[in-house]
Amino acid sequence: MKSELAEMQMVDERTMSDDSEKPDAVPVPHALVPHLDEIAILLDIDGTLLELMPTPREVWVPPGLSNTLNRLVERTSGALALVSGRSLNDIDLIFAPDVYRAVGGHGAEMRLSVDNEAAAAHAPPMDKELKRRLAAIAKLSPGILLEDKGYSLALHYRLAPHAEKAIFEAVSLIRADLPNAPIEVLPGKFVCEIKHSGFTKATGVRELLNHDPFRGRRPIFIGDDVTDETVFAIMPDMNGLAFSVGRRVIGVDGHFDAPSDVREFLARLLDDAR
Repeated sequence: MKSELAEMQMVDERTMSDDSEKPDAVPVPHALVPHLDEIAILLDIDGTLLELMPTPREVWVPPGLSNTLNRLVERTSGALALVSGRSLNDIDLIFAPDVYRAVGGHGAEMRLSVDNEAAAAHAPPMDKELKRRLAAIAKLSPGILLEDKGYSLALHYRLAPHAEKAIFEAVSLIRADLPNAPIEVLPGKFVCEIKHSGFTKATGVRELLNHDPFRGRRPIFIGDDVTDETVFAIMPDMNGLAFSVGRRVIGVDGHFDAPSDVREFLARLLDDAR
């Protein structure tokens, strides 16, 4: 059985295979988005809005970003949402005291209104025994960090990059032992995340766009990781635009080199809109 590590490597090869098919850099904002009242802005967080850090808890919101996001919320009549693998609670802790509409847990939960604490849940919590077995993988090496998101479990190995192969092999063994378990493995940047199958960031975005204030608007999605590719893939169906960060992914409309470029772009959207 092909390991998740091999699948991740195949994705990397596909996205980096042909320079002629890779997108150019993002054009100036006013040429891309002339009317903020006609678009919906959808943003991944880690590696897109914020720089990646050694551990998930070390990320921080740079000065000025909250002001930019809040002004974009106002100018788009609320049609801005964060789309993340993080839980809604985790998102709120990062951006406190600000609260944003969001798709969390890779589509497992959603907040359609900042005035309502209730969130739509689309997946049951992961089976406790399965979670226990997966969590034990963190004992393979010091530096592997375990993150329990309720709907999923993430094994971060940025502090133990040598453990990558062992982690994915251990996950593969568990999957082979439980072939009927409804789980999916998401390889990311120094992380192996295991979640319920049947929901993704794309399923969350599709549902989000069926509700006000997003309904009828042209979506613009910016993301950086393999988990964002499901959203990249559906943007053409919605007359939307997709942009990658840090790597040039085939099929998107453009790319940013780093999160700082994304933040500058968002700020310039407001300036150009004047």
